[in-house]
Amino acid sequence: MGGPGGGADEGRGRGRGGSLLSPFISERVRGEISRAASLQPLPSELRQQQHDDDPRLLGHPRAPDYDRSQWLSDKFKLGLDFPNLPYLIDGAHKLTQSNAILRYIARKHNMCGETEEEKIRMDILENQAMDVRLQMARICYSPDFEKLKPGYLKEIPEILKCFSEFLGKRPWFAGDKLTYVDFLAYDVLDRNRIFEPKCLDEFPNLKDFITRFEGLKKISAYMKSSRFHPNPMFLKIAVWGNK
Repeated sequence: MGGPGGGADEGRGRGRGGSLLSPFISERVRGEISRAASLQPLPSELRQQQHDDDPRLLGHPRAPDYDRSQWLSDKFKLGLDFPNLPYLIDGAHKLTQSNAILRYIARKHNMCGETEEEKIRMDILENQAMDVRLQMARICYSPDFEKLKPGYLKEIPEILKCFSEFLGKRPWFAGDKLTYVDFLAYDVLDRNRIFEPKCLDEFPNLKDFITRFEGLKKISAYMKSSRFHPNPMFLKIAVWGNK
């Protein structure tokens, strides 16, 4: 994605955690869902691992000489309905669009909520997280970043207050069980924590959520591994979060 509104093909780098799509769903989020599940790894996760090890991949952190032609040469040969990055091929299933991929993996691991209330909360939070990501991305990609930054810093407390009140005393955002929206929420909270390190100090339940999430056995192991890339958060054309 070339910027907050561009298509993935336009990008010249990868987003956070080795992401091919920014500022929406990162590959880190999808990878973390697979690792957090108690089931055995999906074939799609194995494919993702192959991608991570392939330096030809568009924007791969270890590929300084990548270019778009490496993706464009394969783009229309994969049998994708809407050819784009990222894509996932799991047996007979071929998907593009980051949220479609996210939900597909989550359904595989029963991480889509159980009750109607949980599903409603997930729908709300998924879209709210996307709005906040886009809001942050517009600033970070803007050539007027330094002028816009103070205004966004003033908005962060109100943004986080809404997340804090929505979480309440629940361990996870949908309820008592981990769901895929917790990965989205973590990503948003962590981005803002990096942007303003003290922003969570007034919201102990959000800090507890961060600690709880990072303490998940498979998440903890992943974040300590060489495959975890905390940065960059945005593409190279961004003014902030591009390194």
